[in-house]
Amino acid sequence: MLYVLSKTLPDLTKLEKQDGHNYKRWSQKLLMFFEQLEIDYVLFCDPPAPVKEAAAATSVEVTPPVISVVKSNEEDIKKFDKDNKLVRCQLLNNMTDTLFDLFMVHTSSKLIWESLEAKYGADDAGKKKYVVGKWLQFQMVDGKPIMDQVHVHENLCADVVNEGMKLDDVFVANVLQEKFPPSWSDYRNHLKHK
Repeated sequence: MLYVLSKTLPDLTKLEKQDGHNYKRWSQKLLMFFEQLEIDYVLFCDPPAPVKEAAAATSVEVTPPVISVVKSNEEDIKKFDKDNKLVRCQLLNNMTDTLFDLFMVHTSSKLIWESLEAKYGADDAGKKKYVVGKWLQFQMVDGKPIMDQVHVHENLCADVVNEGMKLDDVFVANVLQEKFPPSWSDYRNHLKHK
């Protein structure tokens, strides 16, 4: 069966593999993809339980018997299974080999998603410490264009802010000046006396 997609879908070929350090961004990009395909429900819902067709006749002494029919939900089950396979495939294909090996035994995309969320999605001090540490360790160097280095510094600041911490603009600017290499001391002193 050939599906024609009329929606513009995100390009998952450029998505970084999940390695434990980029979970928030990774999970949000995949979730947007699944939402656009309208298959994100398999991450949050249990599979439908099979219901058999049954006919039950009930009789009341005065009226004729009433027959009620419960329809089978076989189509719902098939759709869920198909969507679960697609989501599971995308989750596993966008993981590093180490995580792939760990999660490939699971057939439920919901179980994989919940396990990843429990391990990497929790707001913990370790993640904040990691982000702040990378920001503090950043140092500008000679030999690289200054604007490229400023851009890296801005991204590191954004990572800190994305973790829920606040950074004052004046503080960030002063810290950046301290990140200049020693050879730029004349420029640093010029900025301090302004």
